[in-house]
Amino acid sequence: MKFDLHTHHYRCGHADGDIESYIKAGITVGLQVIGISDHSPYFASEQDQPHPGIAMAKSDLLNYINEVLRLKAKYEGKIDVLLGMESDFYPESIDLYRSMYEPHPFDYIIGSVHHTRGISIFNRNRWKGMSKSKKIDEKREYYNLISQSARSGAFQVLGHIDAMKGYYPAFSEIEAEDAIDDTLRIIAQNNVAIEINTSGKTKDVGGWYPSDAILERALHFGVQVTFGSDAHVPSRVGDDWELVRRQLKEIGFREWVYYRQKQPVVVPL
Repeated sequence: MKFDLHTHHYRCGHADGDIESYIKAGITVGLQVIGISDHSPYFASEQDQPHPGIAMAKSDLLNYINEVLRLKAKYEGKIDVLLGMESDFYPESIDLYRSMYEPHPFDYIIGSVHHTRGISIFNRNRWKGMSKSKKIDEKREYYNLISQSARSGAFQVLGHIDAMKGYYPAFSEIEAEDAIDDTLRIIAQNNVAIEINTSGKTKDVGGWYPSDAILERALHFGVQVTFGSDAHVPSRVGDDWELVRRQLKEIGFREWVYYRQKQPVVVPL
């Protein structure tokens, strides 16, 4: 059973192609299941679309949902199309975000921390001139937010849980193993999956999220795993799926999951 839960399209403003292009790409690479999971609107903003190059407009949410459901019906029997969303996690707005998702038939929501202390996790400039102790504090803050997202109950999957290394590979060397372990324990306790996200290969770090070291600890704590290419172009749908499957088996995992109607579907590796 080959699946990919993390794909984007033109509505977010920084991906190419429409939803159907990603579905067709999924069929071409042999997926049986594809999740459509574009970036959530900024629900807490007074503006309809405060950042057109980052996320869809609030007014476009129903169009997005209806298009996915229409294509789900169109491709029934060829590929199982799942309705998902990659949701930003802001602790102060989680109840608002939850209320926006609850009326709709989402199969899963990916919770992703994209900002800490108001700065993008992908902003490499945040690290310039920063002391060792401050770097440790920044890493701890990042994992504290991921822990909060796991506890929130709003998400089935947590996205790219070490993506701060994307444009700052030295992030992985910052000493905060206890914070990572605490986060993995919390994720396991709350029955949330983490994704192996292969889009890190397109960034400076040149590898997947999370690292093998984190995956080994995730296995120790009993964390469930899933797969997401985080494709922003149709050609990346399912990217490295077989390599990830083999690596997970090598680490010691025996299964991974995807979600339908917010319930895990277990797939043997």
